[in-house]
Amino acid sequence: MRRKHTQPVFIGGVQVGGGAPVVVQSMTNTDTRDVRKTVRQVRRLARAGCEIVRVAVPDEEAAQALRAIRKAGRLPLIADIHFQHGLALAAIHQGVDAIRINPGNLARDKIRRIAKAAGEAGIPIRIGINAGSLEKDLLSKHGGPHASALVESALRHIDVLRQAGFDAIKVSLKSSDVLTTLAAYREMSARSDCPLHLGVTEAGTEVQAAVKSSLGIGMLLAEGIGDTIRVSATGDPVREMPIAYGILRALGIRRRGVEIISCPTCGRCEIDLMTLSTRMEKALAGCTTPLKVALMGCVVNGPGEAAEADVGIAGGRGFGFLFRKGKVIRKVPEAEFVAVLLTEIDALASRGCA
Repeated sequence: MRRKHTQPVFIGGVQVGGGAPVVVQSMTNTDTRDVRKTVRQVRRLARAGCEIVRVAVPDEEAAQALRAIRKAGRLPLIADIHFQHGLALAAIHQGVDAIRINPGNLARDKIRRIAKAAGEAGIPIRIGINAGSLEKDLLSKHGGPHASALVESALRHIDVLRQAGFDAIKVSLKSSDVLTTLAAYREMSARSDCPLHLGVTEAGTEVQAAVKSSLGIGMLLAEGIGDTIRVSATGDPVREMPIAYGILRALGIRRRGVEIISCPTCGRCEIDLMTLSTRMEKALAGCTTPLKVALMGCVVNGPGEAAEADVGIAGGRGFGFLFRKGKVIRKVPEAEFVAVLLTEIDALASRGCA
């Protein structure tokens, strides 16, 4: 696929846009004022593959915690600001790597003050347009929070920043409705060269978030639109990472970690494939080497159906066949499936198999 070329911005040492790899990011759900708890979550996110992290800044105490979080968390840090421009200024003073503002909640003169401070600090601003907080005149003009209203809001505030001499801009246009999200980003991509942060907001719990994000984010990426993504799932944000990287991997955009291929099972399955899949997924959560691991419930068709897998097991009653790239290596007792697979995967990972 041919990606839309956008202007690059740098968040810490991470390039977003300008042809850089699509960046995966998330947001903590801890109390930002609790530095220790927030840092722990940031580090867990980093281990899971998160490359940029955003934190809420609801008050001055949270703003004052940002320097310590950024230093200890070791990920580029974005401060998420609503309503109070003074918190954005405080966050910039604390050394954050970027600011996210919701311009529907800030007056223009306040946005210009934020732009001045961000420009002096050399950090970008994300204009975070949200369907739930659009300006009243745009809601009236467009008859609701439709895609055209989101885009007009974004273009309006890009102009505000550029008139203030600020050009390090990243944009998101989020709705909980997938079709609105798609239409907004398509129009925005056609009308602007700002790098785009993709996401479907308020996407729900893990399964629903995976469905909405795979469609909303995945379809846009397949069209070459988007420079950074965030899967929004209710609950532990670390669980967003497998979904995000799964979308990128399915589209051939980025490969990170283990892709588990497992059959849906049928009447021929004679092993506990669900337990095996769950155990393997948990055991491989920290592996960053791009590998395909197949877990097949049928010794008849299993190796052939997963011939492209780096390693796999095709199970029978109480046993299975270990195979690599579709070639059977040896017979393995069911009780040893996990241990044998992990040994094989460790060997492949140590050789940097891709």
